[in-house]
Amino acid sequence: MLKKVIEDLKRDKSFISSVSYWEVLPSKVGDYLDFPEEIDQRLLDALSGRGITRLYSHQHETYLRARQGKNVVLVTPTASGKTLAYNLPVLQTLLEAPETRAMYLFPTKALSQDQQAELNEILLGGGLPVRIYTYDGDTPRSVRISVREEGRVVITNPDMLHTGVLPNHPKWLKFFKALRFVVIDEIHTYRGVLGSHMTNLIRRLKRIAAFYGSSPLFICCSATIGNPLELARNIIEEEAVLIDNNGSPAGERHFILYNPPLVDPVQGIRRGVVPEAQRISSRLLKSGIKTIVFARSRVRTELIATYIRKSLSNIYNDNNRVRVASYRGGYLPGERRRIEQGLRNNTIQGVVSTNALELGIDIGGLDASILAGFPGSIASARQQAGRAGRRSALSLSILVASASPIDQYLIRHPEYFFGRSPESGWVDGDNIFILADQLKCAVFELPFSLEEKFTEGAEELLRYLEENGVLRFTHNKWFWADRSYPAEGVSLRSAAPGNIVIVDTTKGKNEVIGEMDKPSAKMLIFDEAVYLHLGNQYIVRKLDLENQRCYVEETAVNYYTDSIVKTDIKLLHEDQRESRGGLDLVLGDILVRTQTAKYKKLKFHTNENVGYGDINLPAEEMHTRTAILLMAENSPAGESLNSLPEEEQVIVLQKLGNLVRNVAPVFLLCDLRDIRIAERFKDPAYGCSSIYVYDSYPGGTGLSEGLVRSIADILNGCRELVEACSCEAGCPSCIGPTEGVLHFNPKQGVKEFLAGWL
Repeated sequence: MLKKVIEDLKRDKSFISSVSYWEVLPSKVGDYLDFPEEIDQRLLDALSGRGITRLYSHQHETYLRARQGKNVVLVTPTASGKTLAYNLPVLQTLLEAPETRAMYLFPTKALSQDQQAELNEILLGGGLPVRIYTYDGDTPRSVRISVREEGRVVITNPDMLHTGVLPNHPKWLKFFKALRFVVIDEIHTYRGVLGSHMTNLIRRLKRIAAFYGSSPLFICCSATIGNPLELARNIIEEEAVLIDNNGSPAGERHFILYNPPLVDPVQGIRRGVVPEAQRISSRLLKSGIKTIVFARSRVRTELIATYIRKSLSNIYNDNNRVRVASYRGGYLPGERRRIEQGLRNNTIQGVVSTNALELGIDIGGLDASILAGFPGSIASARQQAGRAGRRSALSLSILVASASPIDQYLIRHPEYFFGRSPESGWVDGDNIFILADQLKCAVFELPFSLEEKFTEGAEELLRYLEENGVLRFTHNKWFWADRSYPAEGVSLRSAAPGNIVIVDTTKGKNEVIGEMDKPSAKMLIFDEAVYLHLGNQYIVRKLDLENQRCYVEETAVNYYTDSIVKTDIKLLHEDQRESRGGLDLVLGDILVRTQTAKYKKLKFHTNENVGYGDINLPAEEMHTRTAILLMAENSPAGESLNSLPEEEQVIVLQKLGNLVRNVAPVFLLCDLRDIRIAERFKDPAYGCSSIYVYDSYPGGTGLSEGLVRSIADILNGCRELVEACSCEAGCPSCIGPTEGVLHFNPKQGVKEFLAGWL
């Protein structure tokens, strides 16, 4: 069926005229090996009942390495059988030794639930005596004792391990004494600040396991990332074996880069990514092609799903017998699981999702994936595209470009998209801010002795915490001396605590239909906003931030709402100022104010603006740390910048900001999302042009301080990157692509600016 659709697309002149590149990745046969002879017959029978009679080569190697006592890092594409690869050695060991235990760590609750369902199918199918439990915030208190006492495999997430398991380890004595395996799935998600917390969390886990006499093996799994072995080693701080020889079969994959047609050739305006993604996906769904669409935001997800349902609407043929669901954060757990189940059992044929379905939740066999805009990284794009073709059959992926400069660059340079290696992940477990917080949690769990080696610099920090009164030192050990529960005050993800609960009050219902984090709520569910949820429209009657409630009523209007967000930065305090690297550097505190003051009413389908409204909500304020790069007139940087015409100065400054944002994470061992950049041409606070590099998290995480220390390396890295990059006038990997027509080459301008400065 898909083969015919692909042939039809090739013959469709209107479609082909918008295709900038069509890549065909050939199919490959699987590399199979027999099960090792030692595998328990009950396990073989259970797998045989699911049609599994042989192993892929990477599954076989993972089993052998894990059974040899090696830590393993497994990196293979989506739907290549990673789950069985780690389940097999774990279950075999648990069947051989009835006392042994295993812990599975997943980044989200949805993945945990999915994994339990997968394991239960194996165990129940073979009647295997292994008790499996999920332990997270949704686990009833009545079940938690059973989890601790009877759980042979406990599936949880880092947040629950951090706040619920490790601080209460005496209750888990039986589990930790026999802990043999720790599986960390989707390890590529633990980058930057989250990854740095994860490194310390694993240090704490290993410390408690050692206290009870166990030393678990680690099996880490990752999707596409540039440095999987290095990242895993940095998180578990042990040697590991990399297995990346994918032995699973793969069907032929067609990957299309599609630029929507022009609607105004004079101004270069193209059709929007939302209607175009809807049009293409509707065409596929009508042809019986099971399709997933990835959208960049919650609103776009709901819009595309709504437009698809309307395009398929037909009372005479039951909507072409196609059911389409939207999927995003904020849905109730039961709703999400019903959608996942519907995709698995084919009662749902299409789904429009944010990146919530990018991770490896089992959603059955999909034939096509549509990316409604570039997701921000090559790794994410490949992961999203890989959600189609899960049955080793023919598959189709289409990237529908938006009007953003990055999307348009990729459309013009397909070699960049298909030839560039995926982004790398960095962590810094010894970041002093993160380490101090994690040490408090570790001392609360177990006293620290002088001889103990947690990490370099730990003793100095322990003495500092002792001076501040939260620890006391006696009998050569540090003990927790404060009344607080430190894990509650340390967020691994630095997310704002407390979600807004969305309540449907239509006809007196008072039914909870969803939830949303507070910063997003101010932008999406303000008073009189139109809230889209599972294809239904609601008007927001009252957003009650104080009581964390949002009251909505069902409505039927012909528009949706979009808030207008303004961000301001105010310098609060200047801690130090020094000249380094040919410019003045300031380290200090800033207040970042994000204000949603107005909203637009946009007509469905046409996006025509049909009105404005005011939003009367307090600004979202974040007090954080910043490093400010000042181009003072008497500095080499200022002199080099001021030698350019004013028009070029503005663009070169902005491009330098992009360069710093791309290069700094490599030296600061953080993720792109952990820092933000703001360029100011002729900054009124200093009377010269400046670049603010600030931490994305309240209070800062030491990245601004690290930038000041590493500024010379970062600036030289910027210069090397822009000189080595093969693009002509800028690309996403260096100064960023450029919009509009310029009278000079911005990349050449940046090179000359850096040469004159450095």
